[in-house]
Amino acid sequence: MDPTTDNGPTGDPRSSRASLEALRAEISKAVVGQDPAVTGLVVALLCRGHVLLEGVPGVAKTLLVRALAASLELDTKRVQFTPDLMPSDITGSLVYDARTTEFSFQPGPVFTNLLLADEINRTPPKTQSSLLEAMEERQVTVDGTPRPLPEPFLVAATQNPVEYEGTYPLPEAQLDRFLLKLTVPLPSRQDEIDVLTRHVEGFNPRDLRAAGVRPVAGPTDLEAARAAVAKTSISPEITAYVVDVCRATRESPSLTLGVSPRGATALLSTARAWAWLTGRDYVIPDDVKALALPTLRHRVQLRPEAEMEGVTADSVINAILAHVPVPR
Repeated sequence: MDPTTDNGPTGDPRSSRASLEALRAEISKAVVGQDPAVTGLVVALLCRGHVLLEGVPGVAKTLLVRALAASLELDTKRVQFTPDLMPSDITGSLVYDARTTEFSFQPGPVFTNLLLADEINRTPPKTQSSLLEAMEERQVTVDGTPRPLPEPFLVAATQNPVEYEGTYPLPEAQLDRFLLKLTVPLPSRQDEIDVLTRHVEGFNPRDLRAAGVRPVAGPTDLEAARAAVAKTSISPEITAYVVDVCRATRESPSLTLGVSPRGATALLSTARAWAWLTGRDYVIPDDVKALALPTLRHRVQLRPEAEMEGVTADSVINAILAHVPVPR
């Protein structure tokens, strides 16, 4: 079935794909040279997943998420994670109303469509864990009462990979809740020249509207796109290929922890979304390869001796992709 001709429950998938392509173009008005990260955010929206953005300070991680929010007709909130942040500062709490002599629930910033969790590794594990239920169950439980979060709901978290003083590394259980881990590298020379040129011409990263960033997609487009992605076909050979790639990580001598079945499911979902974004209604091995690194790199754990030798999660996954037989 071709998703470009099959109307979803809330709109035309063909126009939805165009809207999401426009979304990528709109973000580029504010962010230069980070196309893979932009694409990753769009894939996460299609898969109802969350994103961890990792990069040194000053590479536009926060600006990237703010530009995404400005390009969508969605509610968005930002939380700056600090060592003294409490779980109730994120989820909300019961507040006593002296007029009614009753407690009422005051929603926290997690009750939004797009939550920017800035520098998530700067807050203690207790506060980090307050996001686990929200990310996995799409709800928050306060005083024994579950409260559903808005739909769509996406957490975009940022962290600095080189500064460890005053940080709390994310536990594996929470890392596994992120659909994608996107690295935001330093720009190329030409991209950096373009960034500075924009600033010379008056670009203000705090005023995205003045930069021309406008909402170009909304919940209707997302719902139609997700329905079309769900109809993108996956052959048994591709499913087996995903399983073989993930099982190979469990057997790698460089890793103490391989990819779980949840990770394999995530890779299948992201490959499916990428196939649809590129205009196909079926998944090919190249779709799996294209999304393997961002989907799997945070779900594996290196052996200390491999780390000392300069081995990285990305290099292990690339080696696995080079050796696992590709279906014909």
